[in-house]
Amino acid sequence: MASGDYDSFLKEEGAGLIGPVALIIAEDAVEIDTTIRHHLFCGFRTIIVLYPKGVAIEPGLQRKAKCFPYASRGEAATENAVNALIAAVPEGTWLYYCYNAEYLFYPFAESRRVSEMLEFHEGERRDAMLTYVVDIYAGDLDDAPDAVSLEDAHLDRTGYYALARHAPHGDAMERQLDFYGGLRWRFEEHVPEERRKIDRIALFRAKKGLRLRADHTLSDEEMNTYACPWHHNLTAAICSFRTAKALRTNPGSQFDISSFRWHNSTEFEWHSQQLLELGLMEPGQWF
Repeated sequence: MASGDYDSFLKEEGAGLIGPVALIIAEDAVEIDTTIRHHLFCGFRTIIVLYPKGVAIEPGLQRKAKCFPYASRGEAATENAVNALIAAVPEGTWLYYCYNAEYLFYPFAESRRVSEMLEFHEGERRDAMLTYVVDIYAGDLDDAPDAVSLEDAHLDRTGYYALARHAPHGDAMERQLDFYGGLRWRFEEHVPEERRKIDRIALFRAKKGLRLRADHTLSDEEMNTYACPWHHNLTAAICSFRTAKALRTNPGSQFDISSFRWHNSTEFEWHSQQLLELGLMEPGQWF
């Protein structure tokens, strides 16, 4: 689709969008095309791309996605874009959001479409799915100064942990945890405290009045839970260059980091089985 106005598009066509819908919020030009291709492979029926002015998207991909210029680095840009989409689509539509240079993986992603997974998840009376944002990074920053390399991608195989999440009144929240690890943990001195979590409710069903909040949680607390009360549920992973790219391009951190590799780094195999074996997502009852 030719570039136009995102809000006008949602007003005119939002009610007719077919899910699952993927919203890709591009903050710069890095790996936009591969991000689109990856999510087309996952089987999203509709892909919307919001991108900064001056960024080019491959013409063939523009015909397969709905692309709009957008001030993606503005204040509350993510929440505004996602919440507008929630309000526009039919209730019950599965939505997903990510940034450029981020790639969704879920159990058996190489052979199962995302709609199959969500149909099973919905059958377990779940309206949202927890995703872990797993940092990936170039192994050699001399070859890839912005830390982005599909051919030389690495991830941390250990160092992930969870802490109890507390409500404003102080009590621990049922079946909710704050998850940490990856580059945001190892280089926490360069990451504001409110941005250190790696959990994101990136897959969920739209409903009236639902809102995405700045911390990547939703206004319906049950949708922020990692599992239902009676057994484990599916979770997914978003393998993301976003943090590595930010640490290498922000003036406050770029000169302090010569390498992201450490003794617990391993090559990223671009396969869901590796993430399952590392415990970075959960198949639940789905086989």
